[in-house]
Amino acid sequence: MGVFLPDERPHQIHLQVSGVMVSVKDLDLEGKKIFLRVDFNVPLDEEGNIRDDTRIKAVLPTIKYLLERKAKLVVASHLGRPKGKFDPKLSLKPVARRLSELIGQEVILAPDAIGDEVEKIKVQLDENKVILLENLRFHEGEKANDPEYARQLAQGIDYYVNDAFGACHRAHASVVGITHYVKKSAAGFLVEKEVNYLSKAVHSPQKPYIAILGGAKVSDKIPVMENLLNKSDAILIGGAMAYTFFRAQGFDVGRSLVEEDKKDLALKVIESAKEKGVDFYLPSDHVVAAEADPEARTQILDSFPIPSNLMGLDIGPKTVEKYTQTIAKAKTIFWNGPMGVFEIDKFAEGTMKIAEAVANSSALSIIGGGDSAAAVYKAGVSDKISHISTGGGASLEFIANETLPGIEALSEK
Repeated sequence: MGVFLPDERPHQIHLQVSGVMVSVKDLDLEGKKIFLRVDFNVPLDEEGNIRDDTRIKAVLPTIKYLLERKAKLVVASHLGRPKGKFDPKLSLKPVARRLSELIGQEVILAPDAIGDEVEKIKVQLDENKVILLENLRFHEGEKANDPEYARQLAQGIDYYVNDAFGACHRAHASVVGITHYVKKSAAGFLVEKEVNYLSKAVHSPQKPYIAILGGAKVSDKIPVMENLLNKSDAILIGGAMAYTFFRAQGFDVGRSLVEEDKKDLALKVIESAKEKGVDFYLPSDHVVAAEADPEARTQILDSFPIPSNLMGLDIGPKTVEKYTQTIAKAKTIFWNGPMGVFEIDKFAEGTMKIAEAVANSSALSIIGGGDSAAAVYKAGVSDKISHISTGGGASLEFIANETLPGIEALSEK
């Protein structure tokens, strides 16, 4: 051991911190007005068209379940970062259109998230019908978790259902505050599924447990690493963050991205891995180039220094081989962050090979959203992954803290 250089939907989920998370299945829904918080923060093109509707499709099972049981459905989401002001470019109009198409019935877009006009629409809402509130973040009260804003969101509502896992790490009014003003709060099927899988990686991982961490910044992953060092058997590091670990140990990494102010933290992680007997792997070879450009000339280096005009942009074939061998032995895998600049094909091979290795493993495999999710889709192996999280930031915080504010708000103490 040491540091190495160069599904079934659960009806109830028992949480580590607060007891039992209430399920949408626990609610008597007929004729009830339900506030359904979703994550419809979808990417839009310059014309305002939806580029990817994955997040909308992800909550369809919950929406259909509620409508089949004659609920009156008030759906709510944020979109983008309007900074508390109305921005027509961030209206949920295109989302309302797409949701209408997907569920086969009209979805009425409310003119706002709160206010007299919205309340009139709520009052007139019939069973099996859906309204979509306008962007929650058009009001500063959303991000501030303002009690008055939360109270107005909850006005006329019987039950609250959260199916926005990607927002559960935010203590916002529509995620946490609103739960204080409704009769009961529960998790939708997507949130249940996310918590079920991520709990397996946090509370009862089968061994060997392998964590794969990549991306640009060590600072984004420090809390996660600290928790994983107490649970995992090996951590495989890739991406630009590897070069902060190398620089911290005195290696010359050329123009590779380094967080100079995080070198001491990187050394502490390495020392902690040694103390806890966790195998901590850093890349043994590197695909380097002068810049992250599709036309850049690349070469593979398996030793330091990296020339001053070059930067590491992907893991090399020796690293891929070693990481693949380690992944093959795993029973549980958690992966967050790419191994290189995978958006450019020239620097994508390391990430693609790791995606294939994870897919070919017999382990329970959990992809922590974000770029890692994009990578397994790009590699064409998404159907071989046990669970791909819909929330990159939320999944990381869950692994780090073993719960989330939005999950806590759904649990019966």
